[in-house]
Amino acid sequence: MSSFKTLFFSLLGLCASVTTAADKPNILMIAIDDQNDWIGYMGGHPNAITPHIDALAASGTAFTNAHCQSPLCNPSRTSLMLSKRPGSTGIYGLKPWFRDVPELAEIEPLQKYLSRHGYRTYTAGKIYHGGYGRKPGEEWDEIGPPAGGAPFPKEKLVKTPSDMKLVDWGLFPHKDEDKSDYKIASWTEEKLDNMPKDEPFFLSCGFFLPHVPCFATQKWFDLHPIETTALPIIQRDDRKDTPRFSWYLHWKLPEPRLEFLEDTNEWMNLTRSYLACTTFVDDQVRRVMEAVDRNGLRENTIIVLWSDHGWHIGEKEITGKNTLWDDGTRVPLIFAGPGVVDGQICKQPAELLDIYPTLLDLAGLPAKEGVEGISLMPQLKDAATKRDRPAITTHNAGNHGIRSENWRFIIYADGSEELYDMVNDPNEWTNLAGDPKYADVIAEHKKWMPTGDLPPAPNSASRILIYENGKVNWEGEDIPEGAPIPEVTR
Repeated sequence: MSSFKTLFFSLLGLCASVTTAADKPNILMIAIDDQNDWIGYMGGHPNAITPHIDALAASGTAFTNAHCQSPLCNPSRTSLMLSKRPGSTGIYGLKPWFRDVPELAEIEPLQKYLSRHGYRTYTAGKIYHGGYGRKPGEEWDEIGPPAGGAPFPKEKLVKTPSDMKLVDWGLFPHKDEDKSDYKIASWTEEKLDNMPKDEPFFLSCGFFLPHVPCFATQKWFDLHPIETTALPIIQRDDRKDTPRFSWYLHWKLPEPRLEFLEDTNEWMNLTRSYLACTTFVDDQVRRVMEAVDRNGLRENTIIVLWSDHGWHIGEKEITGKNTLWDDGTRVPLIFAGPGVVDGQICKQPAELLDIYPTLLDLAGLPAKEGVEGISLMPQLKDAATKRDRPAITTHNAGNHGIRSENWRFIIYADGSEELYDMVNDPNEWTNLAGDPKYADVIAEHKKWMPTGDLPPAPNSASRILIYENGKVNWEGEDIPEGAPIPEVTR
């Protein structure tokens, strides 16, 4: 073959490979930490101001009945990125990192699967919990700035029962540009502005707020004036018809109870702080999406936005996560881009572990064997398409919440139960589990209960609850029968 022909066919092959790479859709993942349903399109709070997340929702398909697999950072994020339930991995607490568990060490998470199929992978902020997965050259091709609560005031703004530095909130004069979320958005903008055109990318940016500390500057507080901001709707003595076991899921935590917020007049301050931080994060989403648009990436970029779990601000007499009610499990979930019908609201139950197979479906990639999620592609094409499977949340072995379209059923490790009619009782105030006329509803939901939860993985720690032989153990200490609930006196 002549040198001319050799050069010709070499160039032809190069062009073909470039075309193939360019035809693959890019993927942009936006994660928000501890973000409950206080998002405009979800209707979780009447004073939520999230115009840019709402605009993203309107440009694609937004889910209003999406739920996490665990109401805690590490197990939730591990489940999402592996598409495995907590009971299938034994990851229930803030430790360990799944790579440190021999049985899980070789499993292929989402970013590794995409890398194997020609994607260059980028991450900034919090996708996995804490610093997990951020060692250069191991999980991602490029790593941006980490997530965190800094800058901090010289002393805590709120003297909570816990002296943990992170459990704090309020108006704090500082520069927004110094916050980790601002830096994460800036790095993401820069990457989008300089993204190579001949290589598909998977770019994930994980924002830290509204995770505590919920510090916000005056600009964001002014959008949520005290005179017009509503406190969360609660029912007094809401826990009278919930099993005692429900308290064990959040037995001793740094997040304070509602009683503390009321006694110290901090309930409104925390409410405004959370709303203000949520609006601040919404503005970082704006910056990222403007970078997508100015670089002409919208038409060939799949966008998914999610939060790892919900957050209570007084509901069920607590603050924080670690519950199996909607306030602890319900999260924003939005898909937009090629293959997604825009302007849709989907009320069908969805799970965060569905994200992995859904992205592969949207990208036209082969299905991944062994994942436990189910692609949401039918709902992205027609939001009214029914899903037979409910959303299932687990918090430590044996404790499960089953959320169907109209019901929430909870069963705890000791066998105690809760059932809520989510159509007529969306605040979950009336536990119907003891009423015989709902036996068929309970039986139907019990069909979906996970079986055979693994015990906690080796070196598990932080918010680990074990129930064995009728005994309850929280964080390595047995809880005596009838022991007073910590920080609850009324």
